[in-house]
Amino acid sequence: IAFCRGRIVRVPKGPLIRVVGTEVVIPCSVSDYDGPSEQNFDWEFSRETDFLRIVSTWDSTFTSEEYQKRVGRGDIKLRRSSNDAVELVIRNIQPTDQGIYKCSTPSTDATVQGNYDAEVQVKVISDGLLVSGSKARSSTSLKLSEGDSFKLRCSAITTSPEHTHLHVTWQIKSGLSWQDILSLTHEGKFQPGPGYEERYRNGDIRLDTGANDTYRLSVSQTSSVDGGVYRCLVSEWVRGADSLWQKIQEKSVEIASVEIQRTDVLISTSNLSVTERDSLDLTCNITTDRSGIFQAEVTWYFSESPDDTLSDAQVLLSMDHDSVVSDSTLISLSHVDRNSYRLLVRDVDVEDSGYYFCQAAIWVPLHNGSWHKVVERTSAPVSVVVTALEPDYEVFLNASKTPKFSDDPTELECRITNVQDTEADIRFTVSWYYRRHLRSDDVVAEELLATMDADWTLLLGDRSRERTQNGEIIFSKKAADAFSLRIQWTSENDRGDYFCVVSAWSRHRNNSWIKSKDVTSASVPILWATQDYMLTVEAVKLKPFFVAGHTFEMTCKVSSKNIKTPRYSVLITAEKPLTDQSNPNGTTRIISLNQDSVVRLEDWTDQTRVDGVVLEKVQENEFRYRMYQTQISDAGLYRCVVTAWSPGGGGMWREAVNGLSNPIQIDFQTSGPVFNVSVHSDNLTIYQGELADLLCIITTDGMTVEPDDMSFDVSWFAVRSFALDREPVLLTSVDRRGIVTQSRRNGSSDLSLERISPLEFRLRIHGCEDHDFGNHYCVVTPWVRSATGVWQREPDIKAKPIFLSVKMDVLNAFKYPLLIGIGLATVIGLLSCLIGYCSSRWCCKKEVQETRRERRRLMSMEMD
Repeated sequence: IAFCRGRIVRVPKGPLIRVVGTEVVIPCSVSDYDGPSEQNFDWEFSRETDFLRIVSTWDSTFTSEEYQKRVGRGDIKLRRSSNDAVELVIRNIQPTDQGIYKCSTPSTDATVQGNYDAEVQVKVISDGLLVSGSKARSSTSLKLSEGDSFKLRCSAITTSPEHTHLHVTWQIKSGLSWQDILSLTHEGKFQPGPGYEERYRNGDIRLDTGANDTYRLSVSQTSSVDGGVYRCLVSEWVRGADSLWQKIQEKSVEIASVEIQRTDVLISTSNLSVTERDSLDLTCNITTDRSGIFQAEVTWYFSESPDDTLSDAQVLLSMDHDSVVSDSTLISLSHVDRNSYRLLVRDVDVEDSGYYFCQAAIWVPLHNGSWHKVVERTSAPVSVVVTALEPDYEVFLNASKTPKFSDDPTELECRITNVQDTEADIRFTVSWYYRRHLRSDDVVAEELLATMDADWTLLLGDRSRERTQNGEIIFSKKAADAFSLRIQWTSENDRGDYFCVVSAWSRHRNNSWIKSKDVTSASVPILWATQDYMLTVEAVKLKPFFVAGHTFEMTCKVSSKNIKTPRYSVLITAEKPLTDQSNPNGTTRIISLNQDSVVRLEDWTDQTRVDGVVLEKVQENEFRYRMYQTQISDAGLYRCVVTAWSPGGGGMWREAVNGLSNPIQIDFQTSGPVFNVSVHSDNLTIYQGELADLLCIITTDGMTVEPDDMSFDVSWFAVRSFALDREPVLLTSVDRRGIVTQSRRNGSSDLSLERISPLEFRLRIHGCEDHDFGNHYCVVTPWVRSATGVWQREPDIKAKPIFLSVKMDVLNAFKYPLLIGIGLATVIGLLSCLIGYCSSRWCCKKEVQETRRERRRLMSMEMD
């Protein structure tokens, strides 16, 4: 099968039926051609005879003489729609134009293929369409009110010999252009115009057909958008040979001009101001040209904002079309005349300030006796301001009690005076404020202390909440016109300016209270003369000379200024020499006595002399310290640290100032022995598991002392580093009574400490481990018995550390693993030999059979 491709010229499928006097447009297009993209076209016409040339796109001399005038006037012309398509346009077609029209294209192809022309028949019929109004040719004029109904009619008939259908459309023109309202199409369907769909579904717009080929437009519930010029537009349609509908002509006639009178709702009064307790009078006027029977339904609304919608507004009162008014006590609604409705609000108050507007609906009777709402309008809101009746009064703030010192009470009284023009339904509340006092002109915001609401409920501010709950600040209402603020214990933070604000509250119709006025008092400063606290402490040694074993006694005398009813707490401290190992910081807190005369031992750790220090109060400003059986280790500088306290709020004491006395020195001049301590070991390198011996050797110089008159506290320490840069670790210790104390250890090694001679102490480390290495030293505290039999403690002596190394014994470490490895290897080798022998003996044995050889004699060559 072969497919050929060639030029194709197309025109509509005929016949084309057109009405005389109308414009005919016949399209012609070409496709599948070669050559330039823009093609030329020639049109010819025939009345069953030879073809006459009409017009051409490329040859101006193509037109026959019969058509030259019409082509020259533009009644016949070609209109190019694209490079490969044109349209033949014939204006005011006549019966003589009925015939065959041929469209041809000159060839631009390399080979001649396809068709180069096409023909279509045009049939011209007479004009049988007649469109007219209902009664007269000229349009009528209607004046209607909003909500009315009207009907318009037009007649359309055709006497065309062909089978044609009519398309009827009602249109309105309210501006420059016509707008479709409702159509009855040539296919018998109703089609509402844009914007009329909802009204068509509701039945407010209908199109009915009647006798004598009439078409009636019915419009109900008219509004301002229905005003304008109405016309009836009728078009005639015929089904072509291709089964598609074609519009062959169109006619229109203006039917009526409709004017809609708008119904307005106005409030006669503009924005106004009313005094509280007066009456508010507003009138709602309905403006309409409606002359028939109608009734109005009026509703009054109130809102706080002019932008509120009806759903957000509050309904005050309403009257339906039967003149039935909803019930209200203080609000009334009356019908003044046919179009006016009066709203009266009696005894207005501040809550009635806002925006008022009315809504009116017009109802008309129907033929069946029912009422129908035709229009509804809402007025613009009117602003109403109700001016409150403010009471006239003054506020005076007085300080009945002012502090002279810190922690004194303060009391302020806020009183209302010169009260005028007040009613029985007025009550007063107070708010208290504080402003920090500044000497400069800087502005400081006030802080709310407390406020009262309309029912006298006290609301506390952040500044005073905690102190008020603790009872330090008291707010009270002494009388109807007097309020007080009392600070039980005034502190430095309370210095500043105070003022009160008295608020007047008015009772309204709903028994609610509304604040009507605030009056602020003058501020009252709360200040007192302040001076710096002064405290002087003097320490005196009662016995200038004493020796070890005697009692040390000193007194501390205190004097203060600018402190109200002070009390003192005393702390005794001692500054020991830096050589004292028991207190490396140098200062020791011994005993204290607080402001309530309670004595407490601080850092006193000598258990043998628990009762050896006493601190007592001699007078209100004098304290005495005693230390019994003094020892040489007690040497140092002693001071009294005194703190002055003043009474605070709630029976508490507040710290005022601290003072330090002059130092009192305790210095013992003795000629006793001098002790030296050293550490020695015969072997400083130890293997793991061995025993390490360390000796702490004490030597004496100077005065000879019997061994029974000497005793020692010995403590051993270790530093686990080479450079002594870590904290020492206590290993073990023995006191002068021979009681040994060991510290807690994590390793498996063990320690023992023993006295092997009066001046030698031995430390043994059993089963040394690697963590036992480091610098080791001992600290010795000598005790010497004096001639009176009292044991005196000497200063601590620290020996020079020695470094102990712990090494690992490689032979002993690997001896047992080597023996175990050799034994296991021997056992495994013997077991392997045994397994191999058994396998070869029983499991892998094969019987070898000899191959039997046949013995044959050799043949002789002759026999072969």
